[in-house]
Amino acid sequence: MSGAVLAEGKRVVISELGEDPPEAIERFASLEPMPAPDPRTLGARDVIIAVRSAQVGWVDLLMTSGQYQHLPKPPYTPGLEYAGEVVWVGAACGDAIALGDEVLVDGFLAGPRSLGSYQAWGGFASYAVAPAEAVRRIPGGLSFDQACNLLGNYETAYHCLITRGRLAAGETVMIHGASGATGLAAVHIAKLVGARVIATGRAEDKLAVVRDEGADHVLGVRRPDGAPGVRELRDDVKALTGGRGVDVVYDGVGGDISAESLRCMRFGGRFLVVGWAATPGVSRGKGQRGAPNVNVLPTNLIMMKGLDVLGCPTVISTVNDPSLRPPRLAQILRWAEAGQIKPHVSHGFALADFKEAMRAKWRGEVTGGCVVRP
Repeated sequence: MSGAVLAEGKRVVISELGEDPPEAIERFASLEPMPAPDPRTLGARDVIIAVRSAQVGWVDLLMTSGQYQHLPKPPYTPGLEYAGEVVWVGAACGDAIALGDEVLVDGFLAGPRSLGSYQAWGGFASYAVAPAEAVRRIPGGLSFDQACNLLGNYETAYHCLITRGRLAAGETVMIHGASGATGLAAVHIAKLVGARVIATGRAEDKLAVVRDEGADHVLGVRRPDGAPGVRELRDDVKALTGGRGVDVVYDGVGGDISAESLRCMRFGGRFLVVGWAATPGVSRGKGQRGAPNVNVLPTNLIMMKGLDVLGCPTVISTVNDPSLRPPRLAQILRWAEAGQIKPHVSHGFALADFKEAMRAKWRGEVTGGCVVRP
């Protein structure tokens, strides 16, 4: 099928992996001219999307230094998840996709984190190409900005809280990094299943947004004297839970707050290891493998409180067991279609300002999602 004649665009290119994301952003990231994709070189089930919004995610940052488990091969274009308008569809795509459709692209099946032949098409670009099975109409009237912040964030939260954490109605979950993209998604999902949420963070203004987004209680973790690390949380948490402690901890932060969390849990609770945003240097930069600066948990507390410590790598788990994905994806799309999920996006940038967008995400200035808009 033919579409409009496509003009030349722009794309971000990472020419080399950095020692850490700030070095990669400053030294090895550039905005370059991008020829429009040539339909004559594409397959019958391929789709060209004019990108309108691409998420600037934590994984996008870590991939620029090779500190994420999936290692990109430079030069590459970042942007795991994106949304836009269909401007060309292959002849075998059928009626499910039409010119002009507003769509999101599934980052499991296309883009720099995917495992097939579509890794080259990241969302930090004017155009991207994806297979028909990766292209979905945007559900529930979400905006482009919201749509590109849907699948990865909410699938991560769902896998961690529901599949691994078995969070149930009436339980209490403490969510660390609750103002982040996946943290805020975890707040939304926890409330949707009927749980009580205690959300933590370092910035009072961002915690105010988290409260507005549904958290029952918010706790700042900064020390009163401004010293590094986190303050003691146990007394506050025990007061909020009638002395019992929380049933589940969702920890996407790591570092000092992890050990403190164990003291806030009931006997037999579940501790979910979601990530370590506070300590991204646990692994080597420039794509070198190994973790010389591993995080550590106190085994004495784990044993004496009978805790379950659960690793929750969403993508790796799904690659090992593809049956995990269909039910969670279906549930997230149902919630979104019904208007029960609306990703919060605090920052938006023009594609030309992609470096500032990535810096804002790295510096922790973002609440919920951050996007660039080609």
